[in-house]
Amino acid sequence: MKIRDLLSKNAIDLHSRVKTKEEAVDRLVALMETTGCLSDTAVYKAGILKREAEGSTAIGEGVAIPHAKTDAVKRPALAVMVVPDGCDYDAIDGQPARLFFMIAAPDTEDNVHLDVLGRLSVLLMEDNFRQHLMEAKDADEFLALIDRAEQEKMREEREAGASQAPKAGYRLLGVTACPTGIAHTYMAAEGLTDKARELGVTMKVETDGSGGVKNALTAQEIAACDAIIVAADREVEMARFDGKPVLRAKVSAGINKPGELIEAALSGKAPVYHAEEGARHRDGGGEVKESAGRKIYKYLMNGVSHMLPFVIGGGILIALAFLFDTLLAPDGPASSFGSNSTLAAFFKTAGDTAFGFMLPVLAGFIAMAIADRPGLMVGFVGGALANIGLCFQNGAFVSTSTEGASVVSAGFLGALIAGFLAGFLVKGLEKLCDFLPKSLEGIKPVLIYPLFGLLLIAVLMVFVVNPPLSALNVLISDGLNSLNAGGNAVMGVLLGALVGGMMSVDMGGPVNKAAYLFGTASLVVAGSAVSSGVMASVMIGGMVPPLAVALCTTFFKNRFTKKERQSGLTNYIMGLSFITEGVIPFAAADPLRVIPSCIVGSAAAGALSMLFGCRLPAPHGGIFVFAVVENWPMYLLALAVGSVISMFLLALLKKPIPADKAELGK
Repeated sequence: MKIRDLLSKNAIDLHSRVKTKEEAVDRLVALMETTGCLSDTAVYKAGILKREAEGSTAIGEGVAIPHAKTDAVKRPALAVMVVPDGCDYDAIDGQPARLFFMIAAPDTEDNVHLDVLGRLSVLLMEDNFRQHLMEAKDADEFLALIDRAEQEKMREEREAGASQAPKAGYRLLGVTACPTGIAHTYMAAEGLTDKARELGVTMKVETDGSGGVKNALTAQEIAACDAIIVAADREVEMARFDGKPVLRAKVSAGINKPGELIEAALSGKAPVYHAEEGARHRDGGGEVKESAGRKIYKYLMNGVSHMLPFVIGGGILIALAFLFDTLLAPDGPASSFGSNSTLAAFFKTAGDTAFGFMLPVLAGFIAMAIADRPGLMVGFVGGALANIGLCFQNGAFVSTSTEGASVVSAGFLGALIAGFLAGFLVKGLEKLCDFLPKSLEGIKPVLIYPLFGLLLIAVLMVFVVNPPLSALNVLISDGLNSLNAGGNAVMGVLLGALVGGMMSVDMGGPVNKAAYLFGTASLVVAGSAVSSGVMASVMIGGMVPPLAVALCTTFFKNRFTKKERQSGLTNYIMGLSFITEGVIPFAAADPLRVIPSCIVGSAAAGALSMLFGCRLPAPHGGIFVFAVVENWPMYLLALAVGSVISMFLLALLKKPIPADKAELGK
């Protein structure tokens, strides 16, 4: 599908005067609505805001490409806006955005939005083309420019494909990847291939984007090439490059300095990559150095990103199991609730199985990010040992399955520690093995690393990590299981207030994510899913901020501009759906009033949820999983109370806006 086919004249505004990011989104969504491609405008806008909360879609050079893939879209479409004076859209280069392309994509498997994103990003790299688009006099001229540029690009690609299919292989290979796997991934690939063509160098670039790996490098191509350029801001598959010169750089270098990267790669000075020796060689010449904090964050996120599908998928199935038992076997024994009916038992078993992989996957992929493939197995086993809480007590080994043993899982924290321990253990083994004879090179990854890595991680987990963490989790579990008994109720309420309030601190940022991960970890005990009071407090804490803002824009209209009041309406949907990020535009515009107000209300809701003994078996879902919440009427009351508290605090802290300015949206 061509870009031109997705554009219509009535969805193009070449003379917009928007000033803020919120206004830009509103105007683009309004343009998109004119195409008739939306079945639900509010849901589509919520998808746009959710994507922006993950990171700005302003890709630099004055360009922004907001996008959403949702069931609210009937067919793919584009909306275009040119802002001559520029608009602050949180671009990575700090410059105002002037040229906007908004993408609407239906929620199908073909990932239309990613293909369009890639092609748009490539076309918009050319300065003259961007300038001509922004200077177009009318929609007809704009469409003609797009059509001509697409045809020219397709012609170049055909010619390049015919001329760059070397029989002896490519001289250079490349891999590009950015954290979101969207625009910059493809822009860097285009920058490298264009510059290589200009220099007369045959080159193939693999893109590791959110739609999967495209243009994948083959073993034959890797063996035949002179060097490899990896322009990536996240971990990519590196073991296949063992023994080849590899130059590593940030993805932005592939966009801004492709010539320098190509020259450096061909100079013969790129360090040879050795997979079995891990990051010692990766930190060698030519690679952009990273701070220790950034590396640790990348390692952690590699584990978390692989773990979350198990949590979300398994959690929703378990929630459905509880719902089916509520409908089909309401009189069944409480001890087996969720498995009393045949249908519920099926969903519960499938969900529990997914949950059983949660901690091993987290630890395994943290270790893999640190030590490449040799770390995966060691981390996976470390996470599994944390999951069963294996300890040495009173002269015997006991775990969560040992009858009569007071042992529980070391949980999320144990798996986290296991992942980092495993990764750095394998790195240490790699360094020690440098002293072995070259004749033993082949047995390192298949014997030495897995054998000694497994032994060491088992010793550390069983004797050092699991015992104290298991004891700590026993204390926490005992406290949560007796919320209404004496003094323990106070601890439970305080914990609920803490995690609920954390959900409002940065609206989807690190503090919010820490609370959410703590909540999801509390859903699993010894690999089996349970209902959690902590998870209930976490979810209700995340639902309060958008609902509070929505209520405040409804009942205290004089505190907000017309645009803010319109945006506030969508926060009803986002709040009920447990999408905290809907508050970000309001928090960014007025953080000193919005954030404290939301924290207080969220903390109150989290505390009340614990006080009322509400427990949740699912990690997400918002109002749609209230049917499986224990004591859901009081849970609904806690949500209402927290939202109203935040609403009144926000109304108290914000000053009324003069009527003339409010209507003008200033």
